[in-house]
Order: sequence, then C-alpha cells, then structure tokens
Amino acid sequence: MSEIRFFALGGLGENGKNMYVIDVDKQYFILDAGLKYPTQELYGVDEIIPNYRMLINIKDRIKGIFLTHAHEDHIGALPHILNELNVPVYATSFTMDIVKDTLKEKNFDLEQLTLNTIDRNTIIRFGNVKITFFSTTHSIPESVGVAIHTIDGVIVYTSDFTFVQNGDPKYQTDFSKINELAQRKVIALLTESLGSTLVQDGGIHDTLTHKINSVYANAEGRIIVSLFSSDLQKIQRIIDISLNHHKKIAIIGRRAQRIVDIAIEKGYLIIPDESLVNLKFIDEKNKNDANNLVCLVTGNRHEPFFMLQRMCKKQDRLIHITENDTVLIMTAPVPGTEKMAAKTLDVLYRSEADIKVMDKRLLSSAHATAEEIKMMINLLRPEYIIPTIGEFRHQYGVKQLALQLGYKESEVFLLDNGDSVNFIKDKEAYVSKEEIKTGDILIDGTAVGDVNDFVMRDRELLAADGVLLIIANIDPKQKKVLGDVEIVSKGFVYVHENQTVIQDIKQIFDKVSDKHLKGKYINWNELKLEIRDEVSRYVYQEIRRKPITIPVIISTEIS
Repeated sequence: MSEIRFFALGGLGENGKNMYVIDVDKQYFILDAGLKYPTQELYGVDEIIPNYRMLINIKDRIKGIFLTHAHEDHIGALPHILNELNVPVYATSFTMDIVKDTLKEKNFDLEQLTLNTIDRNTIIRFGNVKITFFSTTHSIPESVGVAIHTIDGVIVYTSDFTFVQNGDPKYQTDFSKINELAQRKVIALLTESLGSTLVQDGGIHDTLTHKINSVYANAEGRIIVSLFSSDLQKIQRIIDISLNHHKKIAIIGRRAQRIVDIAIEKGYLIIPDESLVNLKFIDEKNKNDANNLVCLVTGNRHEPFFMLQRMCKKQDRLIHITENDTVLIMTAPVPGTEKMAAKTLDVLYRSEADIKVMDKRLLSSAHATAEEIKMMINLLRPEYIIPTIGEFRHQYGVKQLALQLGYKESEVFLLDNGDSVNFIKDKEAYVSKEEIKTGDILIDGTAVGDVNDFVMRDRELLAADGVLLIIANIDPKQKKVLGDVEIVSKGFVYVHENQTVIQDIKQIFDKVSDKHLKGKYINWNELKLEIRDEVSRYVYQEIRRKPITIPVIISTEIS
C-alpha cells in the first residue's frame, strides 16, 4: 500500500504559476513549473514564480519535473528552479526545444542538466511508480497529460486541454490512451478549471474561420493581424487563410519571439517559402504597403498592443498603419494588460484604418469548457476530483459540474496552494490545510527573490507620495552643522512653491541635530532615525502624505 499525497506550490486560486507535486512514498514528482505575470500595482516586477524553496530540502527525492506544454504559465519558472535544483526534466520534443532555447539565453550549460525528451508512448519507471503520457489538444503543439501509476491506482493530470477535433496530428487528443487509463482505477483527476464557467459552443472554430474569411474578402489593402506568439494554432490558421486568399505573409517580431521562430524552423508552423516575405526598413522607395500583404504582429502579453501603437504613431521601422489598412485584433487582453489594450484600440481608431476586433468568446477556445470537463470526468470516472489551473471561481465551477455528474461534495477538493490531499487505500481521502509553506517569489530583472514585501511597500509609497532627501554636512569635531541643509524632493512637493514646508523641515532638522550634537559622542544612526521620524510626523500632520524620508548626513571635518 502506498502513501500518496498531492499539493500545489502555485496554480490554485490564480491564473498562472502552475506547479503541482505528487508525493508517492516520499518520491516526489513535479508537474509543470510556470510563472505568472504581475498586475499593474506590482511596480517594477517582471514576473512571479512559485516559492519552490521547500523542495530544496528534499531535492534528492525529486524524481523529475514533468512539463505538459510550452506555455510560460507552465514552464516559465524552470530556469530559476534549475539554478538551485538540478533535477531531471521531461518534456515533448517541441516543449523541450523551447525550454533549451530559454535556458541557453539564461547562460545555462545544457551538458550539466538532465533534459529528457518524451513522446506519447514513453513509459518511465521509478521503483513502484510508472509515469505515462497522453496527447491532448491545446493551442500549442505536442501538449500532453501526465498519468502517475501507483500500486493503488492512477493519478491523472490533464493540464490545459480541449476536445476540439483537429486534423493535424500535433494537436490531436489521444482517446485510446485516455481509455486505457479508464480501465485502471483512477484515484484522482487533476483537471484544468479555466473554462469551467464557459458553455460549450461547438461552432466556435467554424464561426471564427468564417469571420476571418469575411475580413479578408472585404479588405482592399494590407491586413495587419495581432496574435499572441504562444498561440501557434491560431497563427497557423491565419497563415492557412492567408494562403487561400493568395496573400504574402510577413511575421513581425519573429526573431524576438523565439517560440514562433523555433516553430517555423522545426516545421511546427508551415508556411511555403515563396509566401513568406522579409520586410525591409521603410524609406522613400520602400513603404511595405503591397495590397496582397498580411503582417502578423506577434508577441506576449502587452507586446502586440505596444507594437500596434508604434505602427499607428509612425514610429515603427517596418509598418506605418494608414487608412487603407485593415487591422484584425485576435489578442483578447490578458490580466494586467486591459488598460494597454483599451488605449491601443483608441489609438487604432484615430488612424482611420478599418479595425476588426474578434469577440473574446471566439478566441478563448483553448481551454476545456463545461461539457468538455464533464466528458473528461466521465471518460476516466475518478474516485476524487481536484480542480487545478484556475482562480477559485473556476475551481468552484468544476465542483458544480462534478455534482451534476453524481459526485458527492466530499469527493471534490477545492484547495489553496499549500493544502495537501492524502490518499489512503480503502479509506476516505483527507485534506491538511496550509501544510506546505508556499508563496510568491517576485522577480525584478534577472535576480531571484530580491523583491520582498518591504521592497513592494516602498515602491507603493514612492508611487503614491514620493521621496524626501534631507542632506547636511556635520563636523564631528566641532559638533556643528556646516553650511545650509539641502532638501531634495522627488514626486512629493514642488520645492519652489512650498517654501514654508521646506523651512519647517529645516527647523526640525536643526532642533534634532542640536540635541544630538550636545552629547559626548554623536550616535549617527540615532540622529538619522530621529530626523526621519520627526520629519515624517510633521509632513503627515501638515499635508497628509507619507513620502519615504531619507536623511543623508555627511561627516565633514574642517582642518
């Protein structure tokens, strides 16, 4: 009999940062290692990754990190984690190509890492545990689900999936493998939750294709399409429609978007060479404005919006949007980019180009909807269901679907990061709340974990109330202040228009420094602290503001 435990370091109650752990008899199997992008109030933070530090103590027992597909919310934390945990990584060929490219960019020596490429037929054995994979349909090629076979039964992690039927083998669901798993005892199903509140709409794929075709049919000049570089399925669809309309295709940002470049290089995106155009910089002779041209503006998160704004403002070196163009927006804003997206639309409409915005509902077909989640549950008939990948409302949506299928409340676990579920044979599974220490590591630039709550609080204060510097020279021998005290204010008050406040601050400085200079020795730390406290108290009483106050005391001896 095995001791089986499941917990999440990220991905529950949030959108992104997916990282799940299965513990079978103290052997640890990590499913995905993703990042989350910050919302606007996290000043200067580039990305957020799960706090994986608890894994460092058990690194010898970690059997591997199993990646399901190449989206950043599932693989983005990997470079940071491999810095401290050199454990084996398993991924399909395309996902591994993207991982290797990212690791090379971060100056990893790939020879020192254990990077294993798997496919849908791979079986990996670790003592009494066996790992198998099954192909799933998602917006990126070679996505897989992971099955962890124990002597008591199987735990199945679907990751992101849909059941949309696709002719391309790189995007096909492996129903025979799912059926094989169903023949065994499935202890728990870790299903994605993001689409659980969406109603099934079988016609989304065809409706979107029809709408894009009608945009192409009515366009008289160039067509400019905004796309997320990670949504390779939609990029391929636009390429195919463009070829049907006998258009030439240019991909803007292809080199910057390595995922697109690798997909073309390795044959995951198929464009005939004769249809692919490399644009030259705009000059007197070259305007890149041929009527049969389709420009794909690809990027992550806010990048397509940012590039479209540059094109409208005539700042881009390759494309200047004019009234003859048709702009097709196929990038629904992701959390944190809503303001940027709204501003971009405003700028686009000023350009007088023909703007076509695709309905968000038609674009969000890469996640399992309510009926598809129910279908996965019915195919596998697990004993327990654990909704993963999604905010709490999405997880709650999965619970409602399970109850519709006859599951009891006690058979569906709505968990937070750090909660653990323990499975014991022939007994009811139980949850331990907040058993594992979890949290966020905020990444600012390239360093890891250098931004903590204190730093974020300071940044909030700086953004709201600015900074106040009080600079003075003090002669420690003569124990007196030399020259005038200088007050520097950034983002707090305009010095020249607030002379009374500035004079009062100088008086407080004089009063406090007189007190400290009377003693036998000058305690510089206490002097600075008291100046800061007294000035902060005065400023708050006078103007109800809390700038970050920094006294800069320079010890200057006059010989």
